[in-house]
Amino acid sequence: MSAMSSNDSLARLAAIIESRKPANGGDPEKSYVARLLHKGPDAFLKKIGEEATEVVMAAKDADGPKIVNEVADLWFHSMIALAHYGLSPADVIAELERREGTSGIEEKALRKAIDREGGAA
Repeated sequence: MSAMSSNDSLARLAAIIESRKPANGGDPEKSYVARLLHKGPDAFLKKIGEEATEVVMAAKDADGPKIVNEVADLWFHSMIALAHYGLSPADVIAELERREGTSGIEEKALRKAIDREGGAA
């Protein structure tokens, strides 16, 4: 899958999640997304934790198809959190692009320095 179609897929899914927000008419009785959003952050944050654990377990088993399945679940629930907080996959992609070409070690050191100074990037 090309980067463009990947971004399009994420954007389409984000739009569906947005449409399922209770404030946008999503019905918690008919939509899993609306139900999680209606219950509030504790509900979808718990799911993110569960899915992250399932990713780790699948990876420990070196089960490729299960890893993909569990990462998809993790991304999906993370996208619900993004939507709740008024963010989108595009925000995450922009952050990843910002980090592109920067060593992970350098990037982490920069974040720690900024945290120490009490500032924001």
